Amino acid sequence: MKALTYHGPYKVSVDNVADPGIVDQDDIILRVTATAICGSDLHLYRGKIPKTEHGDIFGHEFMGEVVEAGRDVTAVQKGDRVVIPFVIACGDCFFCRMQQFAACETTNTGRGAIINKKQIPPPAALFGFSHLYGGIPGGQAEYVRVPKANTGPFKVPDLLSDDKVLFLSDILPTAWQAVKNAQVGKGSRVAIFGAGPVGLLSAACARMLGAEQIFMIDHHPYRLAFAQERYGVIPVNFDETDDPAEAIIEQTPGNRGVDAVIDAVGFEAKGSTTETILTNLKLEGSSGKALRQCIAAVRRGGIVSVPGVYAGFIHGFLFGDAFDKGLTFKMGQTHVQAYLPELLPLIEQGLLKPEEIITHKLSLDDAAKGYEIFEKKEEECRKVILVPETVATPEPLTTTAAIENGPALVDTPPLVNPKPVGP
Repeated sequence: MKALTYHGPYKVSVDNVADPGIVDQDDIILRVTATAICGSDLHLYRGKIPKTEHGDIFGHEFMGEVVEAGRDVTAVQKGDRVVIPFVIACGDCFFCRMQQFAACETTNTGRGAIINKKQIPPPAALFGFSHLYGGIPGGQAEYVRVPKANTGPFKVPDLLSDDKVLFLSDILPTAWQAVKNAQVGKGSRVAIFGAGPVGLLSAACARMLGAEQIFMIDHHPYRLAFAQERYGVIPVNFDETDDPAEAIIEQTPGNRGVDAVIDAVGFEAKGSTTETILTNLKLEGSSGKALRQCIAAVRRGGIVSVPGVYAGFIHGFLFGDAFDKGLTFKMGQTHVQAYLPELLPLIEQGLLKPEEIITHKLSLDDAAKGYEIFEKKEEECRKVILVPETVATPEPLTTTAAIENGPALVDTPPLVNPKPVGP
């Protein structure tokens, strides 16, 4: 089969690799019909995640059709159309029973990104995300082995296109968890740092839940313009202001700050010169710039919600400021399986339209080009979908919600340089 494989920083290619097979009797084999390039994939692409090895298959956002199932699989069967959560969870351990699937104790034989190595179980394995997280081959491929198939695969209706449900695999539940952690509700004021896919869908979720004021901080004008038009955010370009947090505070009642902030940037935020030097010397694992701005922008007693990936030590965390303001921090990988039953109806009703952030749909054969476009923010790229050649030519990228659920608030922007795929 064909799959996107890693060959060093900024070096990926679509190669012929061995077809996956059933290993454990609760595995399924999935024929991938759609997969996506995630912002987290760029950490791997840039060589920033340890234990990413030559030949690793990337991809943790994917869906498709079950073509083979082990004898112990009872939740799905051959022919089912399913979305696959990026977190691999057993469904029966201490954490899974509490619906904390990203903390599953049984699926990862590594240690994850924990530096303080105490005798504690590692986090759950993740698809296509280095050997820190299990070394499980990812879904940017024609076929993929899916372990623990009685817990992960989520059946979706045939009436909904792949574009509408694909992001149930990661970025939509990640945004949903971030907004829920931030306790966003009617009348809330929230600032979202980062206008990438998770940031944009966080704005969509916050708006649907009744947020009164949403600030979005980024430095790509086209992403801010889309968020302003589609979700009514107040854009803040950090290339045009010395202190985004101050600009936010000045626009809140009593200059108190927002009720909550969402850090959808993570450890590759553009930091100070000192941070850049420390990172290059391997004395620091993450830039703390976005977190410092979050701490500054939120009101006393507010919440800092962190869906962005962090690793290692952070210089200048400002823990004293966080203590003084009485802040609550909520963060971590997404417990995807816990949210899918409530998110699917929101898509079916047209209340959430995650497909509207897609700008590029390419053949899997063009995955390396997709990574380059996404990484460099070329062609006003927001999100790249990859479709294997084994899949029939997909429908044109238009907002099917206008047909299925009535008119959308705005039309979905057209594809940038769309490329037909399939025969």
